[in-house]
Amino acid sequence: MEKNRRELLKTITALTGGGLMIPFHGQSQPIGQNKLPISKDPVDLSGILNLFDFEKMAERKMTNMAFEYVASGAADEITVRWNRQAFDALKINPNVLNDVSKLDTTVSLFGHRLAYPILIAPTAYHKIMHPEGELATAKGAGKAKAIYVISSFTTTPLEEIKKVANEPLWFQLYVRDDKEFTKNLVHKAEAIGCRALCITVDTPVGGARNRQARANFKLPDGIIAHYKVGEEPPITWKEMEWLISIAKIPVLLKGVLNPDDAEKAIKIGASGIIVSNHGGRNLDTVPATIEVLPRIVERVNKRIPILMDGGIRRGTDVLKAIALGANAVLVGKPICYGLGSGGAEGVAKALEILRAELEMAMRLTGRATIASIDQSLIWK
Repeated sequence: MEKNRRELLKTITALTGGGLMIPFHGQSQPIGQNKLPISKDPVDLSGILNLFDFEKMAERKMTNMAFEYVASGAADEITVRWNRQAFDALKINPNVLNDVSKLDTTVSLFGHRLAYPILIAPTAYHKIMHPEGELATAKGAGKAKAIYVISSFTTTPLEEIKKVANEPLWFQLYVRDDKEFTKNLVHKAEAIGCRALCITVDTPVGGARNRQARANFKLPDGIIAHYKVGEEPPITWKEMEWLISIAKIPVLLKGVLNPDDAEKAIKIGASGIIVSNHGGRNLDTVPATIEVLPRIVERVNKRIPILMDGGIRRGTDVLKAIALGANAVLVGKPICYGLGSGGAEGVAKALEILRAELEMAMRLTGRATIASIDQSLIWK
């Protein structure tokens, strides 16, 4: 794996430095027309240099409905754009002549040592993106040595995912006011060995996903979401405290943007926080997560780990998030594009590209360890 990553790093450097255009086979098609059919045949990913390339390839390979489901955001998609623009606006302040011959990208979360601080965010309905669905995602996570956070809207049962996973699994849960259902699902996740629970707290209702509606999104025949919740009312802080009390594994609250909510999460016993605006898919015009992150970090003051997602497409984005106080990041849409482009191999390559770019950025900024990445890296 180390050798493959070094070779990938060399390839990225050589090809991007030479200004090589990315070759793709076939013709791209306008939104609204049928895309090329999803196939189990091997896919040539040799021309993929970055995560934006995966998005272009996925648009051609995935069905229009599936691609629009992944790519779209809420309403006018302002927050979707802000998530990227806020990263682009942050300038890096590098140091030179530091010894970066040996890098240490490891981090520790809840007693588990991660090879690098990038996790697969929970995203739904993977079988609409690739025939193997979540099985391919788990295999790709294993190849790239990354934690996979399974969505409660998985189209593959947890037991089947566990059979192919060789890296730790976490489980994301939408919680409604059905305690028996919730308790049973928590215990199921624990029984298959999930190391943590991510409870999505920012979705009492879905957002105004206009592009998704125009694409007439629905699950195709034969594909089901195995643990999708019903229409019960969403829970409040009181029920969340109960859920934390019954869980035997760490519970993170996903979707926190307000420092006051971060404080409440700590008071009721949450083990971690995920700063997230749901990829811009719920409430439009909320701020970019990288802008929110410093406020949450200041309030939490290292009492519990803080993760973040939203807009991450480059290794420099990961670097900036860590510099502003995140313990690790999660990536969602790029993983879906990798899955739709090349199944397990696409998922693995997306992660390996991001990891290689992070290592490159660490060397170029004079940071040999994750612990050495701090706010001084951000140009003021």
